[in-house]
Amino acid sequence: MRQQFWEHLATTIFATLCVAAIGWWVKTWRQPEPIHDRPLLADLAQEAALRAREAEQAKKPSTATQPNGPVATQSSAPSASPSPAARVSEWPGSWPCFRGPKRDNVCDDGVPLADSWPASGPPVVWRLPLGEGYAAAAILRGRFFVLDYDRESRSDVLRCFSLTEGRELWRNAYPVVVKRNHGMSRTVPATDGRFVVSLGPKCHVLCADFETGRTIWFKDLVAEYGTEVPEWYAGQCPLIDGGMVVLAPGGKALLVAVDLATGKEVWRTPNPMGWRMTHSSIVKVKLAGQDTYVYCGSGGIAGVSAADGRLLWKDDSWVISTATVPTPIPVGDDRLFLTGGYNAGAKMLHVSRSGGAWSTRTLFSLPASVFGSDQQTPVFYKGHLYGVAPGGEMKCLDLNGRVLWTSGSKRRFGLGAYAIADGKIYALNDRGELTMLRADPSGYRELASARVLQGPDAWGPPAFAGGLLLVRDQNEMVCLKVSKS
Repeated sequence: MRQQFWEHLATTIFATLCVAAIGWWVKTWRQPEPIHDRPLLADLAQEAALRAREAEQAKKPSTATQPNGPVATQSSAPSASPSPAARVSEWPGSWPCFRGPKRDNVCDDGVPLADSWPASGPPVVWRLPLGEGYAAAAILRGRFFVLDYDRESRSDVLRCFSLTEGRELWRNAYPVVVKRNHGMSRTVPATDGRFVVSLGPKCHVLCADFETGRTIWFKDLVAEYGTEVPEWYAGQCPLIDGGMVVLAPGGKALLVAVDLATGKEVWRTPNPMGWRMTHSSIVKVKLAGQDTYVYCGSGGIAGVSAADGRLLWKDDSWVISTATVPTPIPVGDDRLFLTGGYNAGAKMLHVSRSGGAWSTRTLFSLPASVFGSDQQTPVFYKGHLYGVAPGGEMKCLDLNGRVLWTSGSKRRFGLGAYAIADGKIYALNDRGELTMLRADPSGYRELASARVLQGPDAWGPPAFAGGLLLVRDQNEMVCLKVSKS
């Protein structure tokens, strides 16, 4: 009897541990992990060590220099590590920031692209392993830049590579504890050819020298503006405009502009509404004759004067409860197309001004069953909108909200990324299959399709330059030759 008792007890304990382990695995790996949950002991120790280093760093001025003197004291110390000097081949075309040169996700650099591929897909130039996430590339002058995350050193790492070889030229890292939460990295850097600016998962902003990676300035938006790190980490991509970096920190400032060369604040937009940072990025557009920065915050959409940061107008009717991700899409005639996930659907907003008074008006709204977008921003191209709806179908809409065609059961793209180049849509599905189709309102016309990544989660935004296409999944980036010759 005693032996049976102990055998039964051992079996019961083993079964209980198995059930607990399975439950932990499901909770940890299969569901979004709130970033403000109680951290693991290792994370607590790492955070404590990081805070101690930050406190020590704050006691002494940084030794990094810039054209106008020492940079401000940094909350953590980024350090650049250049690779051995080597020539970098210049390359035509550029994709210097999120959604390309015009921030519209359209490549029009004049390079003719192939209309078909072999069954194996377009030629692979190189493959590059990356830290887990969705951070994509900014491309300029034969280089591309990625804000990666290194789990071993617990650091955000801004990395510069040769475009034609995938060879690392330099890296600039700073310590920050980021727990795995559908990957770590999210954003696309921005560059003007002198500097490169990145915004990290926990809202650290780094400005580095284009050629060497040397730190120019560094900001912690949480410490400086009271920014709340969004669920699933920051997804906003920095905007470089007119010698400034424009950011939307939330907290003390709805928007803020800082001098690109020095990091000094130029202006800020007050935020009495208390809007928080979202995953959406800022877009610059001329509305009612005035250059305006438009941003979707947690409490609605707002337009800010590009000249001085004054709040021109706001509309609190566009609020997405869980996560605001897509960027507002200018479609001409003072109209903005807005869309989102979590049953938000879409709407067309008209902005007008009479004298000094600004106003907004909803022209039409679409339920999520007609159109919406969880993560990716649809593309406006030659008078029509192209995007992937919540069911994974690619759709084409006119500017009255009418669906002209859908991919239907032919293709479903999930949450995959897409862009337009040379009149063609290049769209990834979650598993890393790349499909090329005509950007044509007359119907869905597929040209080619091939598996170019292993997946999962091929969600990082594509980047084009001179007939090369850079795409990524959760762990790898690939450079494809998509030009005709």
